[in-house]
Amino acid sequence: MKAFWDFLDKLQKKMKMLGAISLMGMVCVTCCDVVGRFFGYPIFGSEEIVTFLVTLVVAFSLPFSHQEKIHVGVEIIVRLLKPKTRAITKFCTDLVTLALMITITVMMYDFAYTTQESGEVSMNLELPEYMIIYALATCFFVLNFYVLKDVVLFFKKDKGDL
Repeated sequence: MKAFWDFLDKLQKKMKMLGAISLMGMVCVTCCDVVGRFFGYPIFGSEEIVTFLVTLVVAFSLPFSHQEKIHVGVEIIVRLLKPKTRAITKFCTDLVTLALMITITVMMYDFAYTTQESGEVSMNLELPEYMIIYALATCFFVLNFYVLKDVVLFFKKDKGDL
C-alpha cells in the first residue's frame, strides 16, 4: 500500500509542477497581451487561453492543497469541541467530501465525454474544451484518493503504515 501512496505523491508533485507552468503561462500570455495592446497588436483569444490555464492551475493544485491542508476551513466552532468530537466531525466531513468528490468526478468525466461527442469548441480559437474538462476530472480523481486516505486514517492506529 505504501508503494501506491508514494506513486500518488510523485504524481501530485508532477501535477503541482504542471500547475506552476500553467500559472507562468497565464502571466506570459497576459503580459504579452498588455504589451501588444499598447502597440496596437493584442493577442487574439488571450482571454480563452488564460481561462483554460486558470482552470488547469486550480485543477492541478487540488490534490496538493488537500494533502497540505491549506484549503479554507471553518474552525471557530470546531476548536471548542472535545478532541474525540472533533475527530468524529472530521471523519463525517471527510466521508461527505469523498461522496461529493466521487460524484463530481463521475459527472465531470460524463460531461467531458458529452462535450467531446458534440464537438464543442471554444468561441474564438476553436480549441476543444473537452481536453480541459478531462484534465479537471482526472485531478478530481486523484483528489479522491487523498480524501479516501483521510477516511482510512481515521480507523488506523499506526498512521505510518499508510
